[in-house]
Amino acid sequence: MRPDRPIPFIKMHGLGNDFVVLDARRLPVRLDTAAVRLLGDRRLGIGFDQMITIEGSDKADAFMRIHNADGSEVESCGNATRCIASLLMQETGRDAVTIDTLGGWLEAKSGAKGQVSVNMGEPRLSWQDIPLSRAMDTETLDYSFAGYDKPGAVNVGNPHVVFFVADAEAVPLAEIGPKIEHDPLFPQRINAEFAQVLDRGRIRMRVWERGAGITRACGTGACATLVAAARRGLTERKAEVILDGGPLTIEWAADNHIYMTGPATEAFRGEIPPSFWTTLEPA
Repeated sequence: MRPDRPIPFIKMHGLGNDFVVLDARRLPVRLDTAAVRLLGDRRLGIGFDQMITIEGSDKADAFMRIHNADGSEVESCGNATRCIASLLMQETGRDAVTIDTLGGWLEAKSGAKGQVSVNMGEPRLSWQDIPLSRAMDTETLDYSFAGYDKPGAVNVGNPHVVFFVADAEAVPLAEIGPKIEHDPLFPQRINAEFAQVLDRGRIRMRVWERGAGITRACGTGACATLVAAARRGLTERKAEVILDGGPLTIEWAADNHIYMTGPATEAFRGEIPPSFWTTLEPA
């Protein structure tokens, strides 16, 4: 699709994990892979980790569609969920909203000091649900790469592999992240987290996101990291996960649901003019 009219957008971020938000409820928008990539280019377009499209829903306040900067469509994004929830709560005047995604139906509510809390649902822990290409214990995978071994695997609407390391800052993330993402063990690719347990209530984590690369924060990755750590008894079931962009509070509650709390920030608003698309080949 090559739009023939200006498209309004909102630039938002959750701890530096940044998004371009398009509202397709009033002005239908569906961009192809090439258009998403152009829009996501930080030199030629607006730039983002993910593009979020808000669509109508019969079973929630809205449906949230998620595309990575490489154009691939993905199931879930925790930081984006907080941002979209914040917009919907401003729009409706309510302090709680529901959002449908390819990864599942989510509930969000406003918290103290502008924070947003999201019920991310139950973690999926079987090897088929990650998914892996072969049967394996997901608490401690029989898998290693570049000297990093025995990660945990968790699906939080999207797939994650979590390596526990002595020093998260020392991990050559740009070098090994893309190789892990595309490893044959992970048929739908994978988000890779490297986590350093500081104490039973704090984890330092860095992330390589499939389709986006190194990001300053990943909400689902923080959730997966807490679950993987708690399964091994390394932390309590509630902890602060410290990302490059700042901390999220994650709780794997007694009801088996994961609750994520953190900020949602609007940076600016603008319009994408029709002339923006002239550099693309005809659709």
